[in-house]
Amino acid sequence: MSALYFAQQNPLSKKLPAEQMVKYAPTLTSDAAVEVANRVTLKAKSMDKKVSIAVLDASGSVVLLLRGDGVGPHNTEAARRKAFTALSTKTSTLVLLRNAAGNPDTENLNTLPELLLLSGGMPIWFKGEIIGSVGVAGGGSPENDDLLGRAAELSELGITTKK
Repeated sequence: MSALYFAQQNPLSKKLPAEQMVKYAPTLTSDAAVEVANRVTLKAKSMDKKVSIAVLDASGSVVLLLRGDGVGPHNTEAARRKAFTALSTKTSTLVLLRNAAGNPDTENLNTLPELLLLSGGMPIWFKGEIIGSVGVAGGGSPENDDLLGRAAELSELGITTKK
């Protein structure tokens, strides 16, 4: 059955007002993305690290992509894919990595083209809704990338990396 056939046969679609046909979803703004990147960069400097940072909005679109001076070019794409993975799964990539590695039913998640099961990806939440994500690469260890990703919080505004 085609989607068009279904839509033509579904009487509800003809009676619903426009307000019930559109959903507004909160999403990270470019100003917030810059602030997230600033906080991650400051934390990285405090650890004497240079990293690449990707910030995505709620739709998975890149809002900001930053390669730290001297950071390998592969880390830029790794940061983007970590952010995408965190957004798509609504889970920190370190937690996802460890859970997938210990579970034969999910260990093949790393075979999906866009997912990257390396630490440093964090979903970004506001009032219980995912509004974007951050990915950090080049911190020197899984724990460092995870710690740097957690620095993305704007907790004074209610924007966090935890639901």
